[in-house]
Amino acid sequence: MKKITNRPSGLQPLIQQRWSPRAFSSQAVAPEVLERLLEAARWAPSCYNEQPWRFVVAHASDAAAFAGILSTLVPFNQGWAKSAAVLGIAVANLNFASGKPNGWAHYDTGQAMAQLAIQAEHEGLKVHQMGGFDPAACQEALAIPEGHVAAAAFAIGYEGDPATLDPQLQGQETGQGERKPLAEIVFHGKFGK
Repeated sequence: MKKITNRPSGLQPLIQQRWSPRAFSSQAVAPEVLERLLEAARWAPSCYNEQPWRFVVAHASDAAAFAGILSTLVPFNQGWAKSAAVLGIAVANLNFASGKPNGWAHYDTGQAMAQLAIQAEHEGLKVHQMGGFDPAACQEALAIPEGHVAAAAFAIGYEGDPATLDPQLQGQETGQGERKPLAEIVFHGKFGK
């Protein structure tokens, strides 16, 4: 299915077609394909090249690990994410190697996730990133060490049939994607100008 978008022409095609579905097919993601997505994330830029991102991932075929990650999601996200082929948690290391706080750890981890999502598009996959998860539950369930924090949850898989979702979610799968106009988010010289 191709989501209807109002994206301007001229964007790179992988950006043009990227969106975050909730309907995933049951098709597995081959380990070597997931590795390529993680390689794309690995090569993201970061402050002082610290690479503060870490990823905890589980294929649906590893039922215990998959259930562990799924259990950290809010119930709403659990309802649809259980159908994804892979679930993951992006983790940010909050300190530089020197031990000083890394104020850019979340930003850099987000860049790594963006590159993972674009590589997924190249592979014919979709990624749905989520803020609806419990970071404290991640720390415990996934043995995330001190000084690291769960920054985002994500689901990876092949696009599925929206009819498999609850009726209220089906419209979101097929509706038009929206973004604020550039005039609301870009300022020249000073904020708000």
